[in-house]
Amino acid sequence: MSLEYFSLKEWFTAAMEIEEGKIVAAYCNVAKPSLFDNGEISFIDLDLDYIQEKYEDWKVVDEDEFESNSMKYNYPVELKNEAVEALAKLKEAVRIGSFPFNNLVLSQLR
Repeated sequence: MSLEYFSLKEWFTAAMEIEEGKIVAAYCNVAKPSLFDNGEISFIDLDLDYIQEKYEDWKVVDEDEFESNSMKYNYPVELKNEAVEALAKLKEAVRIGSFPFNNLVLSQLR
């Protein structure tokens, strides 16, 4: 089972895998804030991901994809800067255990 989090303000989404009532893994997309329209949620994924696989430390993945796509699709400098800043904020949210990471992911993955 998984729990999905889509913020209308924050620049990330989070999917948390749950087993026996505990979060065992997490996958966060750096993304523009989600949109909720006509009962549907959508978001623009900016390629950078911050993940924690079962019983492992958090790590950033897809940095090469971010760089490649930023050139391929000509990401504006402002968007690239927002994505990098969003990743830093996401790392801090995980580190301090703020919502949706409060007392869930950090305390139960180890």
